[in-house]
Amino acid sequence: MYARVRDTNLYFDVEGAGLVHYKGTWREKPVIVALHGGPGGEHSAYKPVLSGLADKAQIIYLDHRGSGRSARGPRESYTLENNVEDLEALRLHLGLEKIALLGASYGGMVALSYAVRYGENLSHLVAVATTPSHRFLPRAQEILAERGTPEQRAAAEPLWTGTFGSEDQLREYFEILGPLYSRTYDLAEARKKRRILSPDALNEGFAGFLRAYDVSADLPRITVPTLVLGARHDWICAPEFSVEIARGIPGADLRIFEESGHSILSDEPEAFLDAVRGFLTYND
Repeated sequence: MYARVRDTNLYFDVEGAGLVHYKGTWREKPVIVALHGGPGGEHSAYKPVLSGLADKAQIIYLDHRGSGRSARGPRESYTLENNVEDLEALRLHLGLEKIALLGASYGGMVALSYAVRYGENLSHLVAVATTPSHRFLPRAQEILAERGTPEQRAAAEPLWTGTFGSEDQLREYFEILGPLYSRTYDLAEARKKRRILSPDALNEGFAGFLRAYDVSADLPRITVPTLVLGARHDWICAPEFSVEIARGIPGADLRIFEESGHSILSDEPEAFLDAVRGFLTYND
């Protein structure tokens, strides 16, 4: 489905009923908006796992502008600022009151930024393998220098400079660095699940706005129930940043997944679902 909001056309998909019959009465389930990573990724990788929450919540999968199945536009419009404002516009377009946000990696940065700006419109926040500031960039370069192979370090050079020239080059990057992103990475399986990638959106982030991104000082303003999930072996959003987020948000719950890389949903899907399900149940 598409929503025409602001100056773009956003693709979204919905899973699960919002109104259900429960113990003799009608009950509205929380609405979770799932925000994908990147910049320049898309939502489809979420579905095999987040479908397991459809009995607890109605799930809206969203592709950011310029990414996935959403409309393309000027590269300079692919900003975190626009992603936050697009999300708020979509909430209004769909007539939703409070929403829950689940954002992983770059999606977590969008979620944290939205929570700072529009916290009154949130019911829950789940920040997965993400970071509160641009400091993740030099730290990731340090980790890659320690853990990466020469081939992986070479393939990552366009990431730091925001100079990927094509979708094929970006796809090759994810294939080469796949074992760093996920401890259960399977190249053949990854190729079967071919994702839509947007090098323009990624380049705009890594060459520009991500270098100035920082919500660290604003974390105490987030007052909704918050679950922070980090990964012990995450190379690009190192686990210390999840600790920092949890310390900054009053009352936040923190869990570090000991057997996961950056892709927690791939490495420990059942434990991930248990954590999110318990969080939603406890904070119903």
